[in-house]
Amino acid sequence: MEKQKYQIEFPVNSSKGVLFNAFSTPSGLAEWFCDDVNIKKDVHTFVWEGSEESARLVTKKRDEFAKFRWLEDEEQGDSTYFEFRIKVDGLTGDTALVITDFAEEDEIDEGKELWEAQVDKLKRVLGA
Repeated sequence: MEKQKYQIEFPVNSSKGVLFNAFSTPSGLAEWFCDDVNIKKDVHTFVWEGSEESARLVTKKRDEFAKFRWLEDEEQGDSTYFEFRIKVDGLTGDTALVITDFAEEDEIDEGKELWEAQVDKLKRVLGA
């Protein structure tokens, strides 16, 4: 079954630099996204309560975005990815975190709920 792309946007009361560090550094990610992160070259191994998932950092741009691809998807030839992107409103200057991810159609709601829980944790960590 083909995975569908979806995006969710979360307003985050934070500077671009602080937000970028939260999703692009091992210490930042370990505070809200996972329990621990190990990095070898461009491969990030995320650890959650004893289980591990590895993703390749496909591309990133300082204070803008970081894009990852799960190795399992890569091995299956999928072009799916998950991306953290910072969006700043030109008028209000408000900062938002835009997350792009892929899931099978019947799992999108579940995926969004998971991201909402993760981003709630991120906001607590940032005091946002």
